Amino acid sequence: MTRKMGVGIVGCGTIADIYCRNAPRFADIEIRACADLRPEIAQALASKYGLRVLSVPELFGADEVDIVLNLTIPNAHVEVSGAALEAGRHVYSEKPLATSLAGARELTELARRKGLHLAVAPDTILGPGGQLARELVDGGEVGTITAGTAFVLSRGMEHWHPSPGFYFQPGGGPVFDMGPYYVTQLVQLLGPVERVAALAGTGIAERVVTAPGPMQGQTIRPEVATTVMGLLDFASGAKVMFGASWDVAAHGHRPIELYGTRASLRVPDPNFMGGVVELGTREDGWRELPTQERVFGKVNYPFDAPIHANDRGLGVAEFAQAVRQGRTPRLAGGLGLHVTAVMEGLLAASEQGRVITIEDRCERPAALSEEEAAGLLA
Repeated sequence: MTRKMGVGIVGCGTIADIYCRNAPRFADIEIRACADLRPEIAQALASKYGLRVLSVPELFGADEVDIVLNLTIPNAHVEVSGAALEAGRHVYSEKPLATSLAGARELTELARRKGLHLAVAPDTILGPGGQLARELVDGGEVGTITAGTAFVLSRGMEHWHPSPGFYFQPGGGPVFDMGPYYVTQLVQLLGPVERVAALAGTGIAERVVTAPGPMQGQTIRPEVATTVMGLLDFASGAKVMFGASWDVAAHGHRPIELYGTRASLRVPDPNFMGGVVELGTREDGWRELPTQERVFGKVNYPFDAPIHANDRGLGVAEFAQAVRQGRTPRLAGGLGLHVTAVMEGLLAASEQGRVITIEDRCERPAALSEEEAAGLLA
């Protein structure tokens, strides 16, 4: 039996649980160790899933760890991922790759120099929602995509996250927090972005934390723009309006709509893996294409009352398989660097009042077929 690739988690907060819960479903990975600056948090995760608790340096040097899974807060991503790469470990990071383009470039160059793979979430684009949409685009059902819209709009993080302060500091905001889901999905459907423009502002200057937790009742004053309205000009020629805001009480926008010369396409929420893809024509209107019967399309989250397909860890499994096969993982190869360049470009465009050219390009990630998806399962 082939040895599974060992995964060590750094950062044992809320998101670590679903990675550990889902890992046994996949063929090529086994989470073996964890580390956190708060030993009690690491111990709780380790006790629940049978992991070794190590210090961060010990985890980087452990023989059983082949891949470091970086689940720390965004502002720590460069430090933690960089140290793991320096220690000779492949790295899969939660999004974003870094909170600055300079940091993303630093990590990408370090991985290249070390001959290691560096990948970054979201792995939701590998789910059936994004991949069925990809089939329709690649199969010509939509025609040439000329325009589109992408909206991620809400009332903000202070109503559900127990410690939301970092979301409103430099490196946070709706573009760097939720933007990776939308920009990465658009890149895998349309290819790389060539240039961007944007306007930005802050709608709600003081926010009271209502979520239960250590900050409940405290007031947050955002240090970053909480509404950004941008334009993405893709190398393919497609023009997409992108809106990200935490100042919206309610709205009626679809997550992603793409408009082609043959049909229009509605792509489900890229924060999750499944959902219903919709194909629309002038003659026949909208046709719904469910994904729940496809691999990774089954509704399974939240665990107590499932309404979404959420097989987080899929990206780590594909990453491990790619390393074994000697190919570039779908979420590596400069994808995270390009997405970071787009996000920082949007903020720079809004601050400078000009169009920003995106210099850090990437190849469009390869599609993941149903057969290939099934091959990732244990």
